[in-house]
Amino acid sequence: MLNQVVEWIAQRERGVVAAALGLIIVLAWAFLLAGARMDMSDMSGMRHAGPEGGARFVIVFVMWAVMMVAMMLPSAAPTILLFAALMRSRATISTLPATAIFAGAYVVVGAAFSVVAATAHWALQRVELVSAEMRSTSGVLGGLLLVAAGVYQLTPLKDACLGRCRSPILFLTRHWRPGPAGALRVGLLHGAYCIGCCWALMGLLFVAGVMNLLWVAAMAVFVLMEKMAFLGTRFGRVATGASLMVAGAVVLAVAWVR
Repeated sequence: MLNQVVEWIAQRERGVVAAALGLIIVLAWAFLLAGARMDMSDMSGMRHAGPEGGARFVIVFVMWAVMMVAMMLPSAAPTILLFAALMRSRATISTLPATAIFAGAYVVVGAAFSVVAATAHWALQRVELVSAEMRSTSGVLGGLLLVAAGVYQLTPLKDACLGRCRSPILFLTRHWRPGPAGALRVGLLHGAYCIGCCWALMGLLFVAGVMNLLWVAAMAVFVLMEKMAFLGTRFGRVATGASLMVAGAVVLAVAWVR
């Protein structure tokens, strides 16, 4: 019976990988929806030191980590499926363990970024630049984040990172290494390039509210479209970068007048 199950899975590995990715994404969004219903004013406890403050930090870290999965994994799914296909063409045994390592390494990079984001979140709340509702209380901060995200859209680093993410076949064939260690290495590298594409955009979550799920969903769609469509071209990045800088300038001007 067990051998039959293993054989059935081996014959449908692509479907199994796709189903697993879909389930993880759905669970991540379900977690965010449940969190959005919580009384977020309770997060003001993060301003205080001590064990309770540490517990709040852990909660915010988990929230950011799950949010990274919900936003980033949909755009990474094609590369993960392509990795599984390449493994299947080069291996005579099940490719699921190596694919799980590749995807897990990608998630680990997102978790590492979440530590940085949660630390920034904690620091900004302590100086009251972010409200208990996880939204910027400063027009200056919001404007600067918009301008910074716009400027980053035009940098060579953004161009280099996005180029790797938009060409998964070229990326995987260039960085391919056999075995579990190879899967771990290429997964970490792919995750690093994806964070390199999007870290400045993630900072915009502080502008509209970290738990504003409409904004989170919009960011997820933008990240996906940037890797697959017009938004990722040079002209598209110039257009979005300029739009973000103009929006930031307007926010800064309004804050200055006030």
